[in-house]
Amino acid sequence: MIPQVAELPWFVALPVALLLLAGAGLTLIGSIGLLRLRSFYERVHAPTLATSYGMGCILVASMLFFSVLQTRLVLHEVAIGLFILLTTPVTLMLVARAALHRDRLERNAAVPPTIDRRAA
Repeated sequence: MIPQVAELPWFVALPVALLLLAGAGLTLIGSIGLLRLRSFYERVHAPTLATSYGMGCILVASMLFFSVLQTRLVLHEVAIGLFILLTTPVTLMLVARAALHRDRLERNAAVPPTIDRRAA
């Protein structure tokens, strides 16, 4: 354990703890959604939201905690948050479009070609 943690004031420790619990709870909800939802498209949506909101709470808690302990503003987490917030939706769109393309190919392969009786 970090020795300075004992010196953390209660008015900082309480928001940090609440933010960490909220972030962990949102991430847990997203993980459960990944397991419980039926279709692929529903499964993609739940972890994406949980990653964004859960990660946001955890990063704000980390910024608050280390800013108070080091007595200077810690902003490394902002870069991490920006990278995750930019890559998560893009990944969701790419994976969902690939699945839509796959579904269209399977649907087109399952439908037999129609016979044009006018051409005969």
